[in-house]
Amino acid sequence: MASTPAEMEQLTSGASNRIIFILRTLRKCLVFVLSLVLSLLLILRLRPRRRVSPLSSPEEEAVPAPSRRWRRKMAWKLEEEDTARRRSLAEGVEMAGDGQISCSLFYGRRGNALFSRSWLPISGELRGILIIIHGLNEHSGRYSQFAKQLNSSNLGVYAMDWIGHGGSDGLHGYVPSLDYVVSDTEAFLEKIRSENPGVPCFLFGHSTGGAVVLKAASSPSIEDMLAGIVLTSPALRVKPAHPIVGAIAPIFSLVAPRFQFKGANKRGIPVSRDPEALLAKYSDPLVYTGPIRVRTGHEILRITAYLTRNFKSVTVPFFVLHGTEDKVTDPLASQDLYNQAASVFKDIKLYDGFLHDLLFEPEREEVGRDIIDWMMKRLDDVNGSAAGIW
Repeated sequence: MASTPAEMEQLTSGASNRIIFILRTLRKCLVFVLSLVLSLLLILRLRPRRRVSPLSSPEEEAVPAPSRRWRRKMAWKLEEEDTARRRSLAEGVEMAGDGQISCSLFYGRRGNALFSRSWLPISGELRGILIIIHGLNEHSGRYSQFAKQLNSSNLGVYAMDWIGHGGSDGLHGYVPSLDYVVSDTEAFLEKIRSENPGVPCFLFGHSTGGAVVLKAASSPSIEDMLAGIVLTSPALRVKPAHPIVGAIAPIFSLVAPRFQFKGANKRGIPVSRDPEALLAKYSDPLVYTGPIRVRTGHEILRITAYLTRNFKSVTVPFFVLHGTEDKVTDPLASQDLYNQAASVFKDIKLYDGFLHDLLFEPEREEVGRDIIDWMMKRLDDVNGSAAGIW
């Protein structure tokens, strides 16, 4: 009996769906196999090999290789020496400003010593406080001119170096978990609020620091402590260079977390249209310019994927700023955050032709003024709401 056209169409459609399902399954299997093979190759490559010369004597062969404990001890010693060197450099960074300027150590949730700075107006009532969380590979000392601009509007500024950055503890440029940075940011905010009771606080995050700030502010207890957040060029919806990289990154980050991807260094991508600002950044010994480490890269992919899935749950007041020609982070992701967030008080500004480091562009004063104006608008809203209650 011949099949009707409808039956033939159903059969064809069903067969196609089954083939598509099989192809997708095969693709997943292939990615898994490739990930496993690459992981095994990496393990073999990283495994220390004992080379024995054919002419070596029995006495020489009997000398044991350095123990794993000894290697760990030496690595820890080198890390401590590097931290001490960076901390000394951080203390020597010139901090512009006419007000009260200071540096100190702050201990995070896990007991790490984190380097912090503060810039406070010398006179006048403190209208608000901005807490700066810098971007990946940089440090808080780079924001001195911005802090001076904020002080001129009677806004206090505090800033903290991440773990592994600036004058803080840790291997330079290595972040074992961005959740550590999130929790340290929360602890830093709590400390600043306890020292300045009644003063409205804002969190500021640049690039990956923006992702950290957004995740911290997604906690209801932290959101309640904030008047709002400011995000410049936030790292949202970051994608790996190749799908296989995304598939193997979780495995590599466990097997060889400190391994460096030499091909992943984005130093060649311009982040400012100001040549002097670029020279100052990449000649700064506190700015990490080496290849990104595996765990650090995986952490960025992980936190940005989480944030992208949860744009609609964002309720904190925010101001997001992005350059349309940014080649490091995606300005369209900032637009999506603005469009999807449930926040009642939210604003966005896209700067035509600007690159990644907005506060180091030739128009940095304009960007700083836009941030101050938004903070003042938000403070008027907060004060108006408080007055309405009474």
